[in-house]
Amino acid sequence: MKKVLLAAVFLAGFSFSYAQEAQAKTIDPNEDKDLMTWYHKDFSTTKVYGVNTENAYKYLESKGLKPATVVVGVLDSGVQVDHPGLVKNVWTNPNEVPNNGKDDDGNGYIDDVHGWNFIGGKNGDVDVDNMEVTRVVAKYKPVFEGDDSTKNKANQAKMPEEFAMYMKSKDLFSKKSIDAKQSLQTYTMITDLIPNMVKLLGGKSVTPETIAAIKAPTEQKDAVALSILTQVSQSPEFKGKSPADFEKLMREQMKEAVDHFAPMAKQYDVNYDTRKEIVGDNYDDYSEKNYGNNHYEGPDAEHGTHVAGIIAGLPQGKVVQYGVASKVAKIMSVRTVPNGDERDKDVANAIRYAVDNGAKVLNMSFGKPVSPGKNVVWDAFKYAEDKNVLLVKAAGNENEDVAEHLAYPTNFKNITDDKPFVNNVLVVGASTNRNNELRASFSNFNKKMVNVFAPGEEIYSTVPKNEYRYLQGTSMASPVVAGAAAVLLAYMPNLKPYQVIEALVKSSNPNTENQFGDFSQAGGVIDVKKAAEYAYANFYNGKSSGNTKPAKSVKKTVKK
Repeated sequence: MKKVLLAAVFLAGFSFSYAQEAQAKTIDPNEDKDLMTWYHKDFSTTKVYGVNTENAYKYLESKGLKPATVVVGVLDSGVQVDHPGLVKNVWTNPNEVPNNGKDDDGNGYIDDVHGWNFIGGKNGDVDVDNMEVTRVVAKYKPVFEGDDSTKNKANQAKMPEEFAMYMKSKDLFSKKSIDAKQSLQTYTMITDLIPNMVKLLGGKSVTPETIAAIKAPTEQKDAVALSILTQVSQSPEFKGKSPADFEKLMREQMKEAVDHFAPMAKQYDVNYDTRKEIVGDNYDDYSEKNYGNNHYEGPDAEHGTHVAGIIAGLPQGKVVQYGVASKVAKIMSVRTVPNGDERDKDVANAIRYAVDNGAKVLNMSFGKPVSPGKNVVWDAFKYAEDKNVLLVKAAGNENEDVAEHLAYPTNFKNITDDKPFVNNVLVVGASTNRNNELRASFSNFNKKMVNVFAPGEEIYSTVPKNEYRYLQGTSMASPVVAGAAAVLLAYMPNLKPYQVIEALVKSSNPNTENQFGDFSQAGGVIDVKKAAEYAYANFYNGKSSGNTKPAKSVKKTVKK
């Protein structure tokens, strides 16, 4: 869920904990143009669970509806707002004069032309930040496990909720910090052994025959290298590669793994905290709002730029990639997520900023296991609900039931609650283009707490430096749904968030293989055309704007 983007490497026998994060897949885009846009396909004609993008536009236009622009807030790691595939669909604040050093619109944010950055300040931008469990351990260890045992027990009794959060954080902190160190050692070791693997190939391509013909090495390093080479050779990505291509791909894959785990030394360091120095706010003051800067991209905007392209990317040059809402949406970049865990104060302020500046849909491809400021975030959820703004959230990439492993921010204050405390949050799991294994192996799930599934594997979209890339994760599925919601709202602006949610849930294309029907409320993958039909039949009031009352009953249905 973070902005971590890693290559998918098949190395059985090694612990690849990073596979739970959003991943990149190395695919030559010239090899399969069809794959670049598979998630837009019409299931009824192709039997591929795409979201039926083009037919949605055709249906809505056939009704004589004219679209209005919908601003979609991308609360993420940052966005390359001048990317050729995005620049025409980037929101511009109409009341702000660019780069004049003034707060022209009086909203408290100077020169916020394309959005805002809540994890930056006069001294630059936050790149690596702690995980939330690290921050909790650093704050509460002296309180609950200090030198005075009597005071410790008194504090534990006086602050039971904080103590429970501390104990959960301490457990996760211990496990994950050790895993991170071991993983970094593993990938560094594999990187060092790449020359040994190339030598063992003896100039031959990576094939089962080549591997089988290698004699058992006498040197320990070569023996380990052969073991790794044998496992790597089973991956389709490596089969048939020449030694030179094998080396190049291995170095790329391992560099991403090392680049991922190296910052974790800081993420799990209780003494590491650049927040005060860089941002300059009083972090413990949740009422504070006017901090940050207008650096829309930040140090690493790969994740956010990819998300933005899925929502509103436009074809340019020879690139055929386009976002679900490319015809109707404008992207507002609200930088909220560092290389580490987002902070509750920033999430709450980012939601309020986007809402106050006209966004009608917010995409939130992030999450964490504990949330010290959850009440502040929940207040922001309610604020968005009161303003009729839809929040679309990724379910998470831990392959877990979210009822057993709650991922914040959540629209359920308690797992045992029958329904969410707000009606404007849409939670999204990730699906694949393989009907017999439709739930992506990493995707979280739950029949009650996950609303829908959408394509989230092998998704091709924009990344910084004017480039494109395949990535996967519920982080990619969430913007597919955010784009779908933007399409519905562009043509039927009277729709309420709960109506958009109902339309997407009720009209999803079902699938029951491998229990897929039990993984979400919808029991299927969204279909934008069918959602448009459902919303038009049940909620549209025949006006270009205005309000509608909740439907008393839904008599009309959409055929699946």
